[in-house]
Amino acid sequence: MDNPQLLRIQDNLKKLKLNRTDQRLESLLQEASKNEVSYTDFLDRLLEEEIALKFEKQMALNTTLAKLPYIKTLESFDFSFQPSIDPKIIRELATGAFIERAENVVFLGPPGTGKTHLSVALGLKAIQKRYRTLFNSAAALIANLNKAYAENRLDDKLKYYCIPKVLIIDEIGYIPVDIHGAHLLFQLISRRYERGSIILTSNRGFGQWGEIFGDTIIATAILDRLLHHCTVINVKGESYRLKEKQRAGLVRKTLAVEPILGGDTELISS
Repeated sequence: MDNPQLLRIQDNLKKLKLNRTDQRLESLLQEASKNEVSYTDFLDRLLEEEIALKFEKQMALNTTLAKLPYIKTLESFDFSFQPSIDPKIIRELATGAFIERAENVVFLGPPGTGKTHLSVALGLKAIQKRYRTLFNSAAALIANLNKAYAENRLDDKLKYYCIPKVLIIDEIGYIPVDIHGAHLLFQLISRRYERGSIILTSNRGFGQWGEIFGDTIIATAILDRLLHHCTVINVKGESYRLKEKQRAGLVRKTLAVEPILGGDTELISS
């Protein structure tokens, strides 16, 4: 490109950080000339492409900051394998209306039934709608709160966990929580109450949370705030992971997998 005007335009695009237009300037000009595109249509196209690029970059950054364990979408979720889940409810949650109302979502069910997949997918939908999102396993979150408490910076850590509009807490119930950890979790949930949304997954029914936290009173207090404005989804059915092993003949199901309580499987030696 040796046209001085085009060189000047390209230089100005770099200064304005209009990267996509800079990269595609020649092809866009040729296309506009060929199709006799009006000035306003041409400008509209340029701005749309720049906005799309900035959105993609912002999405990538916010997805990284969310610390999701992997990328799973609602579109890739197999609702036919888990008929206990109503797709209409999930689609409603995907609109983000519950986030605007600072409501919570709880997925309960046996391991491997898609709870984390759905929580991550809803987290991605939240990011797409420009809601700041953060993912933590329950064990890591409580360990971080305990560490902050020991270092006399608990208030700062609680503020950190209250910044995201959506906080995903995964796998409550897999590891017992001591009474001090339970009190720290209660403080966090209390601070977020009616201010920010929590998406939580658990393999244990609410009646067993007293065992998880080693104290029925603190478990009740946590549930009181968590469930006041909340959509609870009970996921019944088999594990996706075991399904693949069963198909390969590595695992034989011996009992139906019941919601929350789980089921037994028998490993087949090769």
